[in-house]
Amino acid sequence: MINSLDTKRDHGGNLDAAIAQYGGTRDGWLDLSTGINPLPYAVPAIPSEAWAVLPRKTDMARLLHAAQVAYQTTLMPVAFAGAQGAIQAVPFLRPAGQARVLAPTYNEHAAALCTGGWDVLNVPTPEDLAGADLAVVVNPNNPDGARYTPEDLRAIAAQVGLLIVDESFADTESGLSLAGDPPENTVILRSFGKFYGLAGLRLGFAIAKGDLAERLSELAGPWPISGPAIEIAQAALMDQGWAAQTIQRLSADAARLDDLAVRAGWELVGGTPLFRTYVTPDAQAAQDHLAHHQIWSRIFPYSPHWIRLGLPVGDQGWQQLEKGMPDGIL
Repeated sequence: MINSLDTKRDHGGNLDAAIAQYGGTRDGWLDLSTGINPLPYAVPAIPSEAWAVLPRKTDMARLLHAAQVAYQTTLMPVAFAGAQGAIQAVPFLRPAGQARVLAPTYNEHAAALCTGGWDVLNVPTPEDLAGADLAVVVNPNNPDGARYTPEDLRAIAAQVGLLIVDESFADTESGLSLAGDPPENTVILRSFGKFYGLAGLRLGFAIAKGDLAERLSELAGPWPISGPAIEIAQAALMDQGWAAQTIQRLSADAARLDDLAVRAGWELVGGTPLFRTYVTPDAQAAQDHLAHHQIWSRIFPYSPHWIRLGLPVGDQGWQQLEKGMPDGIL
């Protein structure tokens, strides 16, 4: 078990750092360092009033109803400024104690808990979560794509004080979700921006029952989401036809990406339809090779071999990746 304070806090989406190191301009780079849908939902027309007034209760009610439909739950979600906003609220749901995070995973969970005064351990197996005052499971996991069934998660919930299940990448696999009926001691986190390709909107949700839901609402505050974000997200979340077509497209593109990786001599670790993680002989060398072709990827401080790629979009993006992939020596 590794104390989370020893784990580097880093993220994808840092294209500025790539440009500073390797040169070029934003227009020439293919940024595959995140797991965000590269073909976002088309932003609808936004009523001028949405910019001019604070969001009303009726506005928020429309958004939350749309989230209920999209996430197949009768519970009332709580909106935050991104799933990250909810992650930062989690440490304050209960008095600080011992937290365990199923790792490796998205490092903001451990970081936020440490900042909130919790004693945090990253642990390698679900069995290691037992007995924790608070446990975190990302499902499906980022970056290795590990998946846990609802039955698995209910068993974990029965052995911990509070269970946080981050379903930020679950939009493509609704059968994994606990959002419909989470255990009483469980909080489900959902990200809007990743699947809908609108990360800049800064919207996420937390779903829980009873006192947990009330506490989350208190932590979110009265106006956690802007009026324009409400209008855009409400339309997107209700557009089930777009969601179905997008899942089909993402799944096909993920398979196409896997084929390119196999040709490069890489082995699939896992992932979701929004990102893929591979084993390489030398992840840093592979990232450097791609970067010299102005393709930015994600590598991890805890593994010298793992490299993660998001999905290109359009003929130009795929052609750039195909030309830039190594020939099997990296």
